[in-house]
Amino acid sequence: MRKKIFWMTETAVMLALLITLQWVTKAGGQLLTGSCVNGALAITALMVGLPGGLTVALLSPIFAFMLGIAPNPVTVPAIMLGNSVFVILLHFCCKDRWIQKICGLLAAAITKFALLYALVNWVICGVAADALLAQKLLKQPMLLALPASFGFIQLFTALIGGSLALLIVPVLKKALPRT
Repeated sequence: MRKKIFWMTETAVMLALLITLQWVTKAGGQLLTGSCVNGALAITALMVGLPGGLTVALLSPIFAFMLGIAPNPVTVPAIMLGNSVFVILLHFCCKDRWIQKICGLLAAAITKFALLYALVNWVICGVAADALLAQKLLKQPMLLALPASFGFIQLFTALIGGSLALLIVPVLKKALPRT
């Protein structure tokens, strides 16, 4: 019971941190906000564990949409999936040695970027575009803007946020020893 309460508390703290970072950095643009979000996701995955990381990964785009950061509700499931893959790969690939951590981060960032790029460019703006436009879930200007928002900037923000997390997590682990 104590471990479950501890896990819930850590997850709630990380979710609160992520939402705060989204709110505080949203005026700074996608590079700043995305890097902070990816950093919080990576720290959660590496400190709290996979269930906490996935919880924060899935809730993050919902709050981003509510805060006006996610461009359209149609993109929320794609962001959820991208965040989840990022967290899963970090959790399983970032082991003790630095080379493993760097390779794990590269794998997680590249996979998240490729997945988001494919989902947004080929599915949302490609295959599903006509249906989404017809249902008025997506407008023509948004259809043209989405590929830029889900392009290489996603790779850069994942690499920046993940790199910061790899530097912060060892310090946090020393400061917050597990019992």
